[in-house]
Amino acid sequence: MDTKKFISEGYRLFAAGDLQGLLARFNDDAEMINPDSDYLPIGGSYHGTKEIAEFFMKLNETTQCTALETKTMVQEGDTLVVTGESSWIARSTGVPYDNPFVHVFKVQGGKIAALRVYYDTSKLEHALQPASAGKPAGNALHH
Repeated sequence: MDTKKFISEGYRLFAAGDLQGLLARFNDDAEMINPDSDYLPIGGSYHGTKEIAEFFMKLNETTQCTALETKTMVQEGDTLVVTGESSWIARSTGVPYDNPFVHVFKVQGGKIAALRVYYDTSKLEHALQPASAGKPAGNALHH
C-alpha cells in the first residue's frame, strides 16, 4: 500500500466534505488526539469512528475550511508525518484565520489507527472570540 497516496486521498475526501469516505479510512478503534484547550469545542481525544465522526461534525459546526494544502510528507515505517497550511473561517464570528498544521498518522492494516493533530490553538481561539485577542487567558493553554 502507498501510505502517502492513501493519506493524500483522505485530505481530498475531507476537502470534498465526504465524511463517510473519510471515516472509512479509519480503523473502528482508531484514536484521534487534538490539542486540548479549555476554550475550544474541538480539543481533546476521540476514540473510535463514532467519536471521530462527532469531532468532524463539531469541526464543521465551528469552522469552515477554505483552503487546505499539504506541504511535506515524511514516512518512517507505519508512521507518516504531514505538514501543511490551512485557512478557515470561524462560523460564529465570520473571522478568517490561517493556521499551519502537523498531522502524525499511524497506519496499520491499510487503515488509520491513530492521528495526532498539532496546530496553533490561539488562532482559532481568537477567531471564535475576537474581542479577547491580545488579552491574557484566564487559564493556561494545553498544547
